[in-house]
Amino acid sequence: MQRPFQVLGIQQIAIGGPDKKRLQNLWVNMLGLQVTGTFQSEKENVDEDICAIGSGPFKVEVDLMQPMDPEKKPAVHATPLNHVGLWIDDLPTAVDWLTQHGVRFAPGGIRKGAAGFDICFLHPKSNDEFPISGEGVLIELVQAPPEVVKAFSQMATRVEKGLL
Repeated sequence: MQRPFQVLGIQQIAIGGPDKKRLQNLWVNMLGLQVTGTFQSEKENVDEDICAIGSGPFKVEVDLMQPMDPEKKPAVHATPLNHVGLWIDDLPTAVDWLTQHGVRFAPGGIRKGAAGFDICFLHPKSNDEFPISGEGVLIELVQAPPEVVKAFSQMATRVEKGLL
């Protein structure tokens, strides 16, 4: 099946817990990730630290999340691996094409995410109207900026030529 877009690579992994200080102890203190930012949203019930593995266009975010109110939804801590983010080369085209092919998206549409990129989410559960979903996993699609698209394209070319 021909797709009019590409998934370039992992953009982020979001990990939730009841207390992000415990998450920081492992990911920051023990494993050495750097906290590069923070994000809070009452609407999304999240207080998160944005960390990084790697650098440049191949940097992967590791978001350490705790709920602002553990009694409210969404419960960002209820599933420890909250979601996986994928770099997409053309997010609007991807959303249109996937919707036409029966993929269910979570409410909210394309919008700015915590890191400033346009994002949207594939729903973790299907329904009769949209029979394709994340099968229990929330998947974030993230519009890759031009430098990330270029870097992944250059890497693919080097792999094809046997240079990597």
